Amino acid sequence: MRRIRTLVVDDSATIRKIVCGALRFDPEIEVVGEAADGREALAQIESTAPDAVTLDIEMPVMDGLEALREIRRTRPRLAVIMFSTRTERGAVATLDALALGADDYVTKPSGAEGLPSAVQKLRDELIPRIKELCRSRVARAEAAERRAPPPAPPEAPRRVAPRPAQEPFLTSEREIVGGTRRADLVALAASTGGPSALTDFFRALPRDLAAPILVAQHMPPLFTRLLAERLAARTGLDVREAVDGERLLSGMARIAPGDRHLVVRRERGAFYAALTDDLPEHSCRPAADPLFRSLAAAAGPNALCVLLTGMGRDGCDGARSVRAAGGAVVAQDEASSVVWGMPGAVVRAGLADEVLPLSRIPLEVQRRVAVGRSSFPLPTPASV
Repeated sequence: MRRIRTLVVDDSATIRKIVCGALRFDPEIEVVGEAADGREALAQIESTAPDAVTLDIEMPVMDGLEALREIRRTRPRLAVIMFSTRTERGAVATLDALALGADDYVTKPSGAEGLPSAVQKLRDELIPRIKELCRSRVARAEAAERRAPPPAPPEAPRRVAPRPAQEPFLTSEREIVGGTRRADLVALAASTGGPSALTDFFRALPRDLAAPILVAQHMPPLFTRLLAERLAARTGLDVREAVDGERLLSGMARIAPGDRHLVVRRERGAFYAALTDDLPEHSCRPAADPLFRSLAAAAGPNALCVLLTGMGRDGCDGARSVRAAGGAVVAQDEASSVVWGMPGAVVRAGLADEVLPLSRIPLEVQRRVAVGRSSFPLPTPASV
């Protein structure tokens, strides 16, 4: 099998040596070159034709953001993973890079970690990203080549057979229209490709959506706060990091803080956010599974969970809990996903009520929130 050709770009010779050493550990990856700045990287890309590039952000001559712009102009399908520091400046630059088309990022090992720990961190975090991103690109290209008939029209999304719903919640006040239950609480999960997908999602939502939205995005501390601030600034919606004990109201969106699990609790007919330090799940904290499980327990048949682009299978077990409680599951389709790991796991498990391109998911969420009467009437911030 052909190895994944990878170019390593960093102005630090020490970092390049560590990264190259970690990558050469894997027999499926071939390091085809090194570069010390963006200009040299562009020349190396032309001469070595890599499948993937690891790209430092702060470099002399031409920095990572400028190099990324040029890469995306000439090679839109090349897998690009940014190298970031865990500082506010590094986090801002990383979000800028993701907005410019970088596929993912890893944070640089700190000087205090030591060489063995640094190499192990790169093996655990960088190698799986390179492999998954390149495999996803190959899979999408092969699927596009096989697709002889035109895709199904938008009016005919993928559906699973209707199922009998369990009814432990306020049956007398619930209304079902056209076989669809109203979504009183919405939870999204994303990983690789998530920040850009979330931006597109929230931009398409109305400011007065009659349900709260909770988000589990795989990101470290600081990054999640900056992501929330950026989403709020670019969409005009009430998007913030979740606060422990905060009452969840219509029209608000809350993002799980880095290194905390976000769950939802129901007390006296109202929903509240809760943050926990429970163990990571799927090596992630925040993770989607605890959020989705709590969603099922709190909202039951009126829960809606959405799986966006992301690596791994986090969210699959939680989606199963939502389905078991009678709630609904929507998954992003493979063609519009950067990596079809998390949504793909849900689809393959037969748990998705709808499999939709990213552009149609906001409309589907609006449709489900607008159906019938709310089982748990939620006030808006202005009415509290």
